[in-house]
Amino acid sequence: MADETPITDERDPATVVTGMVDHVLSLAATWTAWDGRPVRADDRVYTPHKAVRRVADHMVDHLAELEARLAGEPTIPDRWHASASTTPGDLAPFTDQDLDEAGSRLTRLGRIWAVRLDALTPEQLDHSPGEGWTFRQIAFHVAESMYYADSVGDLTAVGSTPRP
Repeated sequence: MADETPITDERDPATVVTGMVDHVLSLAATWTAWDGRPVRADDRVYTPHKAVRRVADHMVDHLAELEARLAGEPTIPDRWHASASTTPGDLAPFTDQDLDEAGSRLTRLGRIWAVRLDALTPEQLDHSPGEGWTFRQIAFHVAESMYYADSVGDLTAVGSTPRP
């Protein structure tokens, strides 16, 4: 099995996470043009609602892990159905109101991540307490959540269809 440890670099991890949120929301701004057909990506399907849900869930899941480890508490295993599940809500039209809600939700989550990461010392970022990836690695991993939004893509053109 390949090493799945996230690759990090010199970028500020808080900026990496908030940059991911900005990227997701810039794509989401085009999703009101979505034609209602789920998009295939790898072995899964995605929709605008599912992409937003997966990004938010991923941010919440790893934030809970980070906070538990800082507090010396055991992490709570996630019970998300993740990308394997497409709910009826995921198939709903993506409206201007949905975009507004996604913006509020993801921007707030991004800000919580930034505040938390900025409060950590370089030592805590790179030699994090507890078992698992370092907090820097977790931040870079969370930023990989843009995959979900990239799977839906940019739907700028009216009547456009998501990439195959």
